[in-house]
Amino acid sequence: MDIRVGFGFDVHQLHEGQDFIIGGVHIEHSKGAVGHSDADVLIHAICDALLGAANLRDIGTHFPDSDGSYENIDSSILLNNVIGLLTKQGYSICNVDSTVCLEAPKIKSYIDDMQEHLAEIMKLEVDRISIKATTSEKMGFVGREEGVTAYATVLIQKASS
Repeated sequence: MDIRVGFGFDVHQLHEGQDFIIGGVHIEHSKGAVGHSDADVLIHAICDALLGAANLRDIGTHFPDSDGSYENIDSSILLNNVIGLLTKQGYSICNVDSTVCLEAPKIKSYIDDMQEHLAEIMKLEVDRISIKATTSEKMGFVGREEGVTAYATVLIQKASS
């Protein structure tokens, strides 16, 4: 059996009046993430981790911001497409461990919904998707509430032929 680990990272600026989507869930806040797509920092980090684990490059390779067809796209669609790429290669996802770093708002009350949303897309049990939230202790651009980051680690496997 071929077992692989992947790591992903993403960052987006926060601006007043923007929608804020994390893990496919709308977050109530005066600021939101800015990006070419819906700027879902968590899904982008998970996509990069999955692509990296399968040695399929990165999210920008598959969904470039120079391609207008991805403008404002729901990142859940991107994740679904990434899963399709892994499936074609014979991989299945074992689990996801992720961390979202932001000062505000507190997202603890949204994590169950995020896990359920991601589990549905990834066809996994909810307990195989870990989402943690932390702050940067008011340091740096995250601490000044200028941005949000996410980190993801995934384990994938390919059955032996």
